[in-house]
Amino acid sequence: MANYGKWLAGGLGWVLGGPIGGLMGFVAGTLFDNMEAGNEVQSQPGFGHTTTNGDFAVSLLILSAAVMKADGKVLKSELDYVKSFFKQQFGVAVTRQKMLMLRDILKKEYSLQDVCSQIRHNMQLPLRLQLLHYLFGIAMADGYAHPNEVGVIRTIAGYLSISQQDFESIKAMFVKDNKSAYRILEITPDASNDEVKKAYRKMAIKYHPDKVGHLGEDLMKAANEKFQQLNAAYDAIKKERGIN
Repeated sequence: MANYGKWLAGGLGWVLGGPIGGLMGFVAGTLFDNMEAGNEVQSQPGFGHTTTNGDFAVSLLILSAAVMKADGKVLKSELDYVKSFFKQQFGVAVTRQKMLMLRDILKKEYSLQDVCSQIRHNMQLPLRLQLLHYLFGIAMADGYAHPNEVGVIRTIAGYLSISQQDFESIKAMFVKDNKSAYRILEITPDASNDEVKKAYRKMAIKYHPDKVGHLGEDLMKAANEKFQQLNAAYDAIKKERGIN
């Protein structure tokens, strides 16, 4: 059975190609070899198609591990956050498998640039932005975003071709200060009222939940929560300035 696992691993890596394919191959081989020891492993959806929800989940695992390890320790609150997300998105059975995958991923180092390059070529910008929200959720799972975690997310954002403005906007939704509302709208406090309104309309289009609706109800729900934060930031600025 161990040999079969290694054969399947190579096959999956060939089908998918790139670093994600190689990683999925390694993990699949590990999972099938674990079956030989009597551990139950559920079948994995999404192999062989780089735009499916299954492969999106693997992308999340890779980047999740990078953020979780950034401060030199993996916290239970972070594991619980990831596990809760996957339960909502994929159900209990698949989540059990994903957590086994995450365990193996956490033990190894991968080229973030290579992995992000493959993700970038297979995910549209709205999804990449939503992915950044998810990573900040991991960083804030214990109530505090460590500078090293923020630094890793910043690096990932760069590799994913997410602009500095977009990064600062998303960061401001999690790491709050007295200028957060303006950063969420990607403007500065000296912007005119017309510029504030224009910025809100632009951001409302960019972050509308419909942008990720095809990925499932749970991701759309998460996107809606961030859309509400955008609206809250705009309302705060309007109240501060007396804008109707």
